[in-house]
Amino acid sequence: MTIVQPDTRLAASVDRSIQLIQTGKAAGSTCSPDLAKGPWEFDAGPVAYGPGSSMGDVIPTGSPRQGALPESYKTASDAELHDRIRAAKATLGERVVVLGHFYQRDEVIEHADFVGDSFQLANAALTRPDAEAIVFCGVHFMAETADLLSTPEQAVILPNLAAGCSMADMADEESVEACWAQLEEVYGDLTATDASGRVPVIPVTYMNSSAALKGFVGRHGGIVCTSSNAKTVLEWAFERGQRVLFFPDQHLGRNTAKALGVPLEQMPMWNPRKPFGGSSADGLVDARVILWHGFCSVHRRFTVDQIAQARIDHPGVQVIVHPECPMPVVDAADAAGSTDFIVKAIQAAPAGSTFAIGTEINLVQRLAAEYPQHEIFCLDPVVCPCSTMYRIHPGYLAWVLEELVAGRVVNRITVGDDVAEPARVALERMLAAKPPAAVVPADAVPTGA
Repeated sequence: MTIVQPDTRLAASVDRSIQLIQTGKAAGSTCSPDLAKGPWEFDAGPVAYGPGSSMGDVIPTGSPRQGALPESYKTASDAELHDRIRAAKATLGERVVVLGHFYQRDEVIEHADFVGDSFQLANAALTRPDAEAIVFCGVHFMAETADLLSTPEQAVILPNLAAGCSMADMADEESVEACWAQLEEVYGDLTATDASGRVPVIPVTYMNSSAALKGFVGRHGGIVCTSSNAKTVLEWAFERGQRVLFFPDQHLGRNTAKALGVPLEQMPMWNPRKPFGGSSADGLVDARVILWHGFCSVHRRFTVDQIAQARIDHPGVQVIVHPECPMPVVDAADAAGSTDFIVKAIQAAPAGSTFAIGTEINLVQRLAAEYPQHEIFCLDPVVCPCSTMYRIHPGYLAWVLEELVAGRVVNRITVGDDVAEPARVALERMLAAKPPAAVVPADAVPTGA
């Protein structure tokens, strides 16, 4: 993906949009007035995800906290911060690589060497083996994955330790282990194979999960998936297991399994706070996919009503949503796919196309700025970015880079060997399960204005 240049950055900036809305200089609304504040204002307060889409989610006790950001980074102007980042990167040269997730604010993306989704970025870092530091502008599980795939000599840095992920936090190792033990009560020995050589359950974790859960699936014959290869991974799992335990995102699991022909009645929900996940032991016997009670708060905001309104207001609009959206939203859309799928669909469209996009606002607004030949807007009219992606600010990026210039590594993310080894096994299985070449469906690309 091409990084937005400074002359289009103002149009792409969600932060600028929020400031204009909050000061009454632009129409629109945000989901929280606190979005207009600097993220450092929340570092010293109660542990929380912060303003934005996840602000109502319950954060686990002991979640990482960011220490105080030095005052000079809080009070610096945008122009000064950008100059300091550029100067630090110039000084460090090939010693550092900066990765920027699609959902990062544009003021951070401007300085990224690579832009993409979490797995694309972890792989991009592999192309820079001589870099001493990998600065991952994303969230915690992404930095963990980069540490798993990088060399031991490379330091992976998360500019703000409070940049977690509420979806990833909805499935923790203790709860998944407890689930596994209960499933063994229902199905018997989970390593025993049937006449076709399949075990009772194959665990599948979404990339948006902790390294500990990637390690869990690695130890239990399971695999990792991304939003772009979930279908291929589920097919891999069904070849080896009678059923799948899919976590943490119920919606990606449900939408993918449904597309494979699995009936909804064979996809029970597993609520970790209830015995047998809230199902009866008998009800689990016929299950094909056991869905964890987790979700993405960004993608849960999109609704069928929003799609209907978009079709009224924009006849001929093409609606593309992320597969983390609820099933009715995916069913009502013209197409559903990963962030990379969405980008490619827009790139392939003829000039004059109109798109309503159901994914994080930073990516949507950036695409609208990059492709002015199209009309591109977010399905959700309320500006509500990912709470935790929004914790990364140019101030934190300038700080970690200038610390590297001074010879100090701060906010390093490491995964212990006991977790890293099985987690890499699960990732290697995913890499070996190659999907067919990605093709944008014809109906995802409009043929006229």
